[in-house]
Amino acid sequence: MPAKKFKDEKKSFWPRLAEKITPKVQRELAGIALLLFGVFTLPSVLHLAFGAVGEAWAKILFTLFGWGAYALPIFAFTASALLVRRGAHQQTEIAWGRILAIELLFAIILALIHLATPASDAGVLAEKGEYGGFIGWAISGNLSAAIGATGTSILLIAFGVITLPGVFGMNAERLRAWSDSLAQRARVDNAPRPTPPLPRPAPIKTPAKPEPAAPATASDARPVFGKPPQVVTQPRLPIKPAGHQIILTPRNRPRRRGNALPPIDLLDTANESKYGETDANRKARVIEETLANFGVPVKVIEVNAGPTITQFGLEPGFVERRGTDGQIRQRKISVNRIATYQHDLELALAAAPIRIEAPVPGRAIVGIEVPNHSVSLVSLRGVLESEPYKKKKSPLKIALGRDVSGTGVVADLGAMPHLLIAGATGSGKSVCVNTIIACMLANNSPDDLRFVMVDPKRVELTPFNGIPHLIGPVVTNVEEVVAALRWVVREMDQRFSLFAKERVRNIDAFNEKMDKENGEHKMPYLVVLIDELADLMLAAPDETEKHLTRLAQMARATGIHIVIATQRPSVDVVTGLIKANFPSRISFAVTSSVDSRVVLDTVGAEKLLGKGDMLYMASDSSKLSRLQGCFVSDDELARMVHFWREKAITDLREVPHEPPWKSLGDVKENGDEALIAQAVEIAREYDRTSISFLQRKLGIGYPRAARLMDQLEERGIVGPEEGGGKPRAVLIHDGDVKDFETEEAPKKKK
Repeated sequence: MPAKKFKDEKKSFWPRLAEKITPKVQRELAGIALLLFGVFTLPSVLHLAFGAVGEAWAKILFTLFGWGAYALPIFAFTASALLVRRGAHQQTEIAWGRILAIELLFAIILALIHLATPASDAGVLAEKGEYGGFIGWAISGNLSAAIGATGTSILLIAFGVITLPGVFGMNAERLRAWSDSLAQRARVDNAPRPTPPLPRPAPIKTPAKPEPAAPATASDARPVFGKPPQVVTQPRLPIKPAGHQIILTPRNRPRRRGNALPPIDLLDTANESKYGETDANRKARVIEETLANFGVPVKVIEVNAGPTITQFGLEPGFVERRGTDGQIRQRKISVNRIATYQHDLELALAAAPIRIEAPVPGRAIVGIEVPNHSVSLVSLRGVLESEPYKKKKSPLKIALGRDVSGTGVVADLGAMPHLLIAGATGSGKSVCVNTIIACMLANNSPDDLRFVMVDPKRVELTPFNGIPHLIGPVVTNVEEVVAALRWVVREMDQRFSLFAKERVRNIDAFNEKMDKENGEHKMPYLVVLIDELADLMLAAPDETEKHLTRLAQMARATGIHIVIATQRPSVDVVTGLIKANFPSRISFAVTSSVDSRVVLDTVGAEKLLGKGDMLYMASDSSKLSRLQGCFVSDDELARMVHFWREKAITDLREVPHEPPWKSLGDVKENGDEALIAQAVEIAREYDRTSISFLQRKLGIGYPRAARLMDQLEERGIVGPEEGGGKPRAVLIHDGDVKDFETEEAPKKKK
């Protein structure tokens, strides 16, 4: 019995204890716990007490909250005071919504603090317990990777403003009541005040008749005993405004993928110095005095200081000449006379080479371009932030650089419509190609633009592998280039067929029609970049030239544009057909005036300084513009590539690993069985055959015909090479084998 009694008392102990711990006691206990937390945390974060335990506790808080750890004791003391004060009023409830709003605001402040740190050191600073700690780093880092630093700041500030009413306890009902009271007060203040009535004579008192009692109403009822009657009112239901329903139709359905573009913060800050030299006036006097000594009076009327060169605008003067009649007349100096003293000016200015534009196209001056002692770096971000770039409204706009006056020059690849880039090794050709790619990646999502990149050197464009803009991996095998170009030609033909079906003329009209019907673009632009054309022209000149010429002539309407770069601008590489279909050209420093004439049809490129100094010939103007090209570093490109790779993972976009032209490949190990079968049928008709004979009969290039001959030898159809350019013997024997009289003109036997 005693055991049973003890068990019954044990069962009844916890219910009795729960009854004694009232909500008042619970709040008091929570307040005491927060007070102890603050008392222990404050000396720990200030490194004043509690030894190793306090240091460890402070390290944990600083790692999590960074500089926000100093605010935790203040929050603890404030909450403790409020809870103990609430303990005297049990009916007062804790505002959990306000607590949540304070916590959200605290996290937003930590993220904003950590957003001020350099992106490369954010994780290290968070680990050291500085700025916003791990919490601030986690919030700001993830948001910056998705929408950029500027977008993150705007979003966090907006959320902080949204939480302020919750922090101050201003819910929707209080805000409504506050606005109603203000409106009521305004109506009372603005209402006209009644004028006091005039005094009237006192009425004569007459005995009043008893009036019948009015029926009692709920508002007039005054009970004698008990509580006043409760008036039951129906709750007011919220009224939904009409016309605010979201209907998902094919016209306004959301896009499947996000099209957030990379922020400009991925590029290095533009730190461009002021262009030009301090002794420009001295050089102008030297030019005038030097030409005057040779009897050529000129006057420098204009000085344009650029990042690479300073252009002096000269106005030719007049000289006195005696005519045939003996009278002295003034005659203007010939422009050609100024150009003949180029080397004398180089000697006087101690600067070489200088370039003379006689005259400057479209202007009444002669331009003398003198190199600066120090070349200023033209950053890509500086041109992207310039006014000419912002005013250009085109998805295919590219920043080329700055002209002789330091103004940003922007071009539109869609209007070019193709671009040829030439220059010697180290002149800035590959940097220009990287700049074009960076501009395209900064302005277009994978849904709007796709790339086909060809890099025979295997080191220039391969870092772009993995971005979602690529249709396939960067083509590094020269033997696959023909297949890739053949696929692009097939893509062009398919787009033309689709345009004819939809009855539109170009890609812009097609996308506009698809946008109206389906709510999204259907056809992206396609840019083909070839980093070295000379290797392709050596490997397969006929097929490469055929496909490039056909694309350059017809592909503009389909949104396919070509960018070709070469370091050997000779006539066998930049042929007449290719050059005729590439009206927009850029020439960096070349080795001779012959190469300059091949690219620009004029001399001048051989006098460029290198390292980004270029001559740009636009398709809509015959004037050559001298520019200093933009520079984009490998780190900037790596950051942009990393952004698009992470974006592809976030959007669940599959990056293709197998190019679509794989099945069209003209590779040695696979071979073209149909072409081999045709070669076998041709070889059966003759006793001997040769590479040039197969090339002429099948209409293929010499490299492909040579590989085809090797394949026929491996299959035992023809014999080995006999040397001396002799045709090979055909080893197959049947009743239809014919004679082979000559190598160039084999004849069938009768």
